[in-house]
Amino acid sequence: MGEAVANVARRINATVEEQRDTLDLSDCKLISFPEGVFKVLRTVKENIQVITLANNEMKAITSKFFTTFTQLRDLDLEGNALSKLPDVAGGMEHLRSINLARNQFSIFPESLAEIRTLEKINLEGNKITEVPVEKLSAMPALLSVNMKSNPLDKDFVASIPSSVKFELLTSNED
Repeated sequence: MGEAVANVARRINATVEEQRDTLDLSDCKLISFPEGVFKVLRTVKENIQVITLANNEMKAITSKFFTTFTQLRDLDLEGNALSKLPDVAGGMEHLRSINLARNQFSIFPESLAEIRTLEKINLEGNKITEVPVEKLSAMPALLSVNMKSNPLDKDFVASIPSSVKFELLTSNED
């Protein structure tokens, strides 16, 4: 446990000292985003554009996370135990890509449809049965939504109009 904490501290300190625009806390056994990190990163939070929290054990991500890191362009939360996002996630003004693959979502996180800059959404390997195609079609920047390895309703997938302006990746296990 102590080694994991030291690893997180080293990575955070490197981000601050080197004025990086990236924070990588992947594979750190985190169950939540450490509260102390907000204080340590307060001087560089405006610079941070990429955060990777992949392959941890996080069950939730707080509203404070999204209201603190307002300049985020890319967020990688793959391989956690998340089942929802806070509503404030929809207020991200610069986010281009979000990776929520291999989590525990059973419902598409609709707050994502409010992010006007979002280009890529990856929800591969969750438990989602339906996608809010109409809301996603209204997103000006959206290019692709990866829904592979989700138990999407076959009738739903068949009913998606071919005219949608983004790429919807699905896998039909027949």
